[in-house]
Amino acid sequence: MIKLDRDEAARAILTRNDRGGYTVPTDRLYPFQWNWDSAFVAMGFATFDVDRAYRELERLIEGQWDDGMIPHIVFHAPSDTYFPGPEVWGTRHRIATSGITQPPVFGMALRHVHEAAVEAGLPNAAERTRNLFQAALRSHRWWLRARDPDGLGLVAILHPWESGSDNSPAWDAALARVPTSTTTAIRRKDTGHVDAAMRPRDEDYQRFIHLVDTYRECGWDPQRQWAVAPFKIADVQMTAILARATADLIHLAEDFGWEAERAELSEMHDRLTAGLARRWRSHLSRFVSLDLVSGEDVEAPTQACFMPLVALRIDDAQRQAVQAEIERWHEGMVVGLPSTAPFSPAFEPKRYWRGPVWAVVNWLIADGLRMNGLENLAQRIEQTTVRAIERAGFCEYFDPTTGEGLGGDTFSWTAAAYLVLGRRAKASASGARR
Repeated sequence: MIKLDRDEAARAILTRNDRGGYTVPTDRLYPFQWNWDSAFVAMGFATFDVDRAYRELERLIEGQWDDGMIPHIVFHAPSDTYFPGPEVWGTRHRIATSGITQPPVFGMALRHVHEAAVEAGLPNAAERTRNLFQAALRSHRWWLRARDPDGLGLVAILHPWESGSDNSPAWDAALARVPTSTTTAIRRKDTGHVDAAMRPRDEDYQRFIHLVDTYRECGWDPQRQWAVAPFKIADVQMTAILARATADLIHLAEDFGWEAERAELSEMHDRLTAGLARRWRSHLSRFVSLDLVSGEDVEAPTQACFMPLVALRIDDAQRQAVQAEIERWHEGMVVGLPSTAPFSPAFEPKRYWRGPVWAVVNWLIADGLRMNGLENLAQRIEQTTVRAIERAGFCEYFDPTTGEGLGGDTFSWTAAAYLVLGRRAKASASGARR
């Protein structure tokens, strides 16, 4: 048997999880196309197959709604290995989709893929970028209109699944207000594929599905959902990713000479970065989200607190505070950055978003650290992430205390992260040797 090198193995995972122009995160556990997963996957494909990278994004926007929202799941083909499926969501779209969204990494991926296509001399790259740019712009308009109607400069999530960090301790207080009653029979499939100790608890799922029931009864109308939402968090992670994606779209608009679009996006970017900047809390050395129902800061120490770095340029005092805080989170860890601070009472090193390390989160945080002049810390996070993957495989996430691989295996976005971060790690190691 021929043993593949790790880059080849990562590429093989993306190919194996290809379902005809879109990629599933992993077989059976996640058998459909997920929004932010596919954006990262497109950037991974761009390292070796730019045409396929474009196709990933093109298949994703087949599910885009007329109002501009890009749903968090597109159900291209049936599967009985995942709950909740399209019959639970009850959306009315030309392709079956969920009724909520996910972090808008799409614009970041589009710039990445476009630049790879230009470098590779791919024919018709400009036309494909132009079409995808318009889809991204419609999505960003939806975010500001539907999820920041009061003009705070912060976009809100109405369901923990939208954050991508489903059972994060950041949502504990807000979720406790959500009833556990449901009108939908809950038939969890995830714990048949993965150890239940690594997944959200049953009570979490009851609240998650209560929210789905609530919004389905609103006919998935954004204004009606906003009015009745019992869970409404102005999320710094979501806002930061949207702001960074907006900056990447501005770059593309400048490249193409689209002045009207550039001006519109610049106005969006100013609004978002101003909102983010107001969320810094010096006594915590991090940024915090805002619970729009209670009016209280969300002080739980999770990875979201550092995500604004990907969109903001912070001052010297903030830079020093962030560096010291991230170093504190790394103390005693085999691999960082944990998704919940190890000193938090809510820390669980093996349970989904309550402690484990996620390669794509480290990718974004390293980007933010580098943008803010913390190059050594960015390289350290990238290199330890790459080593964790090399030791444990292309797992969904990793135990920060042991480095053990957890969750699903042969995971697409982990393979994509390896292809991108592995290149960076090799480049930085080469530079150090010189």
